[in-house]
Amino acid sequence: MRALLAGVAGGRAAARAPAALRALRRCRRIGARLRGSRVKSGRLVPLGLFAALLVLVADQASKWWVLDVIDLPRVGQIVLLPVLNLTMVWNRGVTFGLLNGLGGWSSLVIAAVALGVVAALGFWLFRARTLVSAAAIGAIAGGAVGNVIDRLRFGAVVDFIHAHVGEISWYVFNVGDAAIVCGVAALMIESLLPAPALPLRGADPASKEGR
Repeated sequence: MRALLAGVAGGRAAARAPAALRALRRCRRIGARLRGSRVKSGRLVPLGLFAALLVLVADQASKWWVLDVIDLPRVGQIVLLPVLNLTMVWNRGVTFGLLNGLGGWSSLVIAAVALGVVAALGFWLFRARTLVSAAAIGAIAGGAVGNVIDRLRFGAVVDFIHAHVGEISWYVFNVGDAAIVCGVAALMIESLLPAPALPLRGADPASKEGR
């Protein structure tokens, strides 16, 4: 009787093991899909360039609208929502107004540093292996270039998006800044996801049906 019970228990354990293994493989596949399929270096450069161009056009178009259409420098501030205003700020620092007020020379120095960062991003984009990383790098580069254009044109970056909740107020920023932050966040999240699993050598094709 004990031998019979032991055999039944062993059979149940053996049945549970493949089920647990299939669940683990399923989780890995979901993570791999979220992270994206890996491709050869250089294949995703067009995607990154498209993302950069899209962000750059949106950034510059929004600044043109703020400066030339609604004339926000003269108006000063426009309330859109209880938590969102358009507030004109000439930022001579970096993203979100950091290092603002360092002097007239700071715009050229920061612009030169930003161009160096964009060059590094271009090299990184060439090595990008996933759709998420290519799009994120492109978004960061597009936002950085948009702010460099502002510095060369005006000596400062055009910031106008002001989000706040009651007395809690965040820095005034622009579309390019938002793209930079979203791109960095996407890269950080992607780094936490499992890499796409490589197929095992000599794997039984019949086992794929249960995955």
